[in-house]
Amino acid sequence: MRLVRLARLALIPGLLLTAAPAAFAQDKPLRDGAVPHADRDDKPNLPETPPRGQAVTLDKLFERLAAAKTPEEAKGIANLIQRRWARSGSDTADLLMTRAQDALKARELPLAIELLDRVITLEPDWAEGWNQRANALFLAGDPIRSLLDIAETLKGEPRHYGAMMGLGTILRQQGDDKRAMVAYRRALAVYPQLDAVKDAVESLKLEVDGRDA
Repeated sequence: MRLVRLARLALIPGLLLTAAPAAFAQDKPLRDGAVPHADRDDKPNLPETPPRGQAVTLDKLFERLAAAKTPEEAKGIANLIQRRWARSGSDTADLLMTRAQDALKARELPLAIELLDRVITLEPDWAEGWNQRANALFLAGDPIRSLLDIAETLKGEPRHYGAMMGLGTILRQQGDDKRAMVAYRRALAVYPQLDAVKDAVESLKLEVDGRDA
């Protein structure tokens, strides 16, 4: 019952999901939007600065993401967004995040969570810190605390499609397909070319929409 109440809280319009995450595989890899450290240096498909040297704002990147015509174009834009998300503004927090992500890759989950606790203490307004700990808690088998961290992620960045994917995954695992569909569709409103979410929506569509029809 507590999990259901938390899920409902996370889906109150205007509170957390004010904007429109891939489902975890059986071995539970990092989901799309989790911003693995190794991806920070990837060469995106689009330049980070437009002609005339003007910096691209995050809002503009999200506009481009929503308007992207192909998965390849969208992936290049998403890489840029995730690189922005990965910047805390604190060298110490960034270093701790790098170590936490290394621990996640090594499946050293208690260490990863401890490091992410420190990240959040240092930078409580950094949405990606909450998102990374939500991922670590999910991998550690604690979906309730993961839901709480997803809520904090979406408070800081309501367009965080990775957190929305995580929310949909947890709700679906708990049998709340209707609210999982809401989370997935809001992720698609932000990132329409995200194939993992499109597949999740397609697999739930008949059951959820048919049941409501």
